[in-house]
Amino acid sequence: MFTEEQLAWANSIRKHTMVEGLGIEFIPGAPGTLVATMPVDHRTRQPMGLLHGGATAALAETLGSVGSAMLIDLKEQAVVGIELNANHLKSASDGKVTATGTLLHKGRTTHVWDIRVHNHRGELVAVCRLTNMVISQKR
Repeated sequence: MFTEEQLAWANSIRKHTMVEGLGIEFIPGAPGTLVATMPVDHRTRQPMGLLHGGATAALAETLGSVGSAMLIDLKEQAVVGIELNANHLKSASDGKVTATGTLLHKGRTTHVWDIRVHNHRGELVAVCRLTNMVISQKR
C-alpha cells in the first residue's frame, strides 16, 4: 500500500514536531498496512514507569493521520482527526512499541483506521480506532 518513497516522506515531516520528540518512526510493513514504532523511554512513560496512554494515543493518531495524508492530494486536500478511541490492554515499560494501521474505510470525506499496538515481545498493548475527515485546503 505504501512505497519506500512515501515512508521516507512520512519520516521527513517529523522534524521539529511532537512526532520527532516522541521518537516515532515509520517503517516498512505488510501489504495493506502502515507501521510505526515508538520507544518506551523517558519521553513516553508516565511517572509510574509505564507507557503513557497519551503517548499511545499520539502514536495511533500520528499513524492514521499520516496514512490518510498519503492517500489524498495534499495540494487540494488536508486531513484532520475527528475521533480517536484507544483501549489500553497491557502495560509496557521498556523497549519499543509497534503500531500497525489498517485502513477500514476510505470514503470521499472520511477515513477510518484500525490501529493495533504491540510491545517488543509481540503482545497486544492497545487497540485504537481513528476517524479522519478529509477537508479542502484553504486557498
